[in-house]
Amino acid sequence: MNNHQQIDFRQMTAEDLNAVMKVELDVYPFPWTKGILGDCIRTGYDCWVITDQQKIIGHGVLSVAAGESHLLNLAVSPDYQGQGIGRQMLAHLMDIARVKSADMILLEVRPSNKAAIHIYESTGFNEIGCRKAYYPAPNGKEDALLFACQL
Repeated sequence: MNNHQQIDFRQMTAEDLNAVMKVELDVYPFPWTKGILGDCIRTGYDCWVITDQQKIIGHGVLSVAAGESHLLNLAVSPDYQGQGIGRQMLAHLMDIARVKSADMILLEVRPSNKAAIHIYESTGFNEIGCRKAYYPAPNGKEDALLFACQL
């Protein structure tokens, strides 16, 4: 296990996109593209990176509008998973949503992503629905579980 005394959060910049893409490609079977991430920065979404001694080890993207927030992406490098870092980023993004006067945060998660579901449920999220055939999958499409948490 690594010693993470230098874990930090900072806003993502366009200069971070290559390093962010490395994590994205390591984590997701159907990753976002560099263009999508760049659009999120340009659009003004809350885009954050997690760093360990300046090295990007994860990222999160949050949209806040009209009293609602939507967690769009949360990824932690496989080398750093299982150490509470994703949970710290989730708490950080939830704090941002509260500061921006959102009263709820929504997210979608693959039913197959048991580790993420555990984090969300233990953080106060409840499953409120299912989006059929939401995610690309090797054999077509995978549903998304819709979770919500009152802030």
